[in-house]
Amino acid sequence: MLGLASRLRVLPDAELRRVIGVRGISVSGIHDFFDLAEALLDPGNVQLALSHLDRSTIAVLAVAGQLTSNNSVPTLQAVTNRLRELGSTEVTLTEVTSRVDTLHAQLLADHADGCCIPYDAVSAHLARWPAQGLPGAADLAVALPPASLTAVPETEVAFIDQLAAERAFAVVSSIAELVNELSREPARQLSRGGLGLPDTKRLSAVMSVDVDLVAPILALASRADLLARSDGYWMETEAGEGWLLERTTARWAALAAAWQSALPPIVADILPRQAGLLWGDGLTTFIAWLYPAGGEWMLAQLTEFARDAELLGITAHDTTSTAGASVLRGDLEAAVDTMAIALPTEVGAVYLQHDLSIVAPGPLAPSIDSRLRGMADVESRELASSYRITAASVNRALAAGENADSLLAFLASISLTGIPQPVDYLIKESASRYGRVRVGSLTGAPVAPVAPVGDETVFLSYVCSADAALLGTIAVDQTLAPLTLVRAGDSEHLLSRFAGDAVFWALSDARYPVAAEDDLGEIVHLRRHQIAHVTLTPTVDTTRNLVEKLRLGAESGISVADAWLTRQLDTAIKAKQTILVSIAMPGGAVVDYLLEPASVSNGRFRARDRRADIERTLPLKSILSITPAP
Repeated sequence: MLGLASRLRVLPDAELRRVIGVRGISVSGIHDFFDLAEALLDPGNVQLALSHLDRSTIAVLAVAGQLTSNNSVPTLQAVTNRLRELGSTEVTLTEVTSRVDTLHAQLLADHADGCCIPYDAVSAHLARWPAQGLPGAADLAVALPPASLTAVPETEVAFIDQLAAERAFAVVSSIAELVNELSREPARQLSRGGLGLPDTKRLSAVMSVDVDLVAPILALASRADLLARSDGYWMETEAGEGWLLERTTARWAALAAAWQSALPPIVADILPRQAGLLWGDGLTTFIAWLYPAGGEWMLAQLTEFARDAELLGITAHDTTSTAGASVLRGDLEAAVDTMAIALPTEVGAVYLQHDLSIVAPGPLAPSIDSRLRGMADVESRELASSYRITAASVNRALAAGENADSLLAFLASISLTGIPQPVDYLIKESASRYGRVRVGSLTGAPVAPVAPVGDETVFLSYVCSADAALLGTIAVDQTLAPLTLVRAGDSEHLLSRFAGDAVFWALSDARYPVAAEDDLGEIVHLRRHQIAHVTLTPTVDTTRNLVEKLRLGAESGISVADAWLTRQLDTAIKAKQTILVSIAMPGGAVVDYLLEPASVSNGRFRARDRRADIERTLPLKSILSITPAP
């Protein structure tokens, strides 16, 4: 422990923080470098560190530990030779050196002057492996991995690619619906994580997927920065807004690139990069062999990314698709080219029906789909989507800045059936009625609130209309009851304690011909969907605080050797243990005392001499060694 503590003391702060984080050390209970060294050499922590090392690296550690057991310091060449003797036919000095560097960085061994010296506690832990059913040095050294991958018949690759394209199209469509829905109504993130059941069911229905798929699809969209949490709610981002206007292949490419970028290199290295190779049980067996100390962490990551790979069409039936193989090789352009051939062709025209429905004969170009959503409600979203124009949907488009001419011109440009008379009538009638109801903010508004006597409610917005009957209908509409609308002093205004935009959209959803106005009474166009504004929450770096505390203790002026002696004596005092202490006398002689330690302070050690039955006070600087009494 002394050697490791000394090494920890001279490590740079950044490296010390890295080690504490990588080794998963809890900062509680760590007061000095000896506490940290003890935590690093704890059997549980050693096992945790070994679980993240591959078989060959652990073999180097085990062999080096065996060669060190005879008080000799093994050279790297000696470790290499011993691995070859045990049956490792592919090991080289370069590979051993690389693996020793890894062990050194993980603080499982020391590496200096061409030697590899595992810490005693680590070697002792590995020596107990065979009794626990884990491989010993000889088994670790044999580089004979099980067959990890099998291939499907070549004739099935075309089927795999087609299925992968169908899944890619489905997930892109689902995420488009998800982003659109969250731009309209954000979903709340629960404090314990995940979405509430009502939001989950809502998004499941919108995307036409099982409830169990909502969280994975949300995670895919978030990974590509299409969605983000803002003030506890999942919302569309600016990137998501732009993504909705991209073609299907570009949308898929963004999702696939995000998946590939998030893939840990250690996971990516074991994934098959050739089309037609299975990811199933063989890969799981290979991981169990590759990480003999426990590959559960790897399996957890593999399970997550394999699930997402199926959703994206990287794989289908646990088999790498042609496009997926290109993604895994980092050739996104080739993947997109492959996927573009299999994905359905986008269309740019629709059929307008007399019943006010709009039917697309195939997947619509995103720019057309986005504008149609602004003026019509989506009824179904499949390869052939359908929409429906309503008075409320037209009013929504007008509120966003459209007018009757722009709406009719757009529909005429994409319709294969012209503009049916009912569609033309509905749009023009809605445009003529638009603005009969106005909503505005009371701050600087042209009307002053006159609340009932004794009412201290603060009103934030108003609703007005020259049509008294229409205003009366709004006042008694039970669907608007949450707005708590009350009459002002005159009959042309209703007041609400809610903000103007909330009142406006409530009236719009209730299908009233409402428009928003500014302080001058001019119509303004509101944007309903919200964009996530992500703010980084500062986190407490516990490792930084720990390192600062350790440094303060190290600057106390006490040498490492004296601190180690003090620690040994404190341990003996707490355990009430008799110890054999070797003392350097002034004349150069060495005297051994059998002592019962009592206290340590001010560089001096007080204890009772068991043999002479007297109390002695000895300077710490004179102590040469301390060993437990036999």
